[in-house]
Amino acid sequence: MTPPAMREKARVMDADAVRRALVRIAHEILERNSAQHLAIVGVRTRGVPLAERLAATIAGIEQVQVPVGTLDITRYRDDRPDRGTLTVHPVPLPFDVSG
Repeated sequence: MTPPAMREKARVMDADAVRRALVRIAHEILERNSAQHLAIVGVRTRGVPLAERLAATIAGIEQVQVPVGTLDITRYRDDRPDRGTLTVHPVPLPFDVSG
């Protein structure tokens, strides 16, 4: 009996593919929003470098500095058995989010 065809589960992006994806995402954001009113928040830890790269990409396209903030969701994770004993350090966002 012939085994079923192997299906590709995922593909890891190389540096150039990540760069192209960030440029596409930046353009899609800018199509729907004014760069002057943007702020990007990255979820700690891996989302922060991504948010910074996205902000830099947008800045390169629009010549507008986009503020980047950090959000720590450690307290709200349900996949950590030690979540009751974790110390969460608040990180204030460098921009106002009211309204």
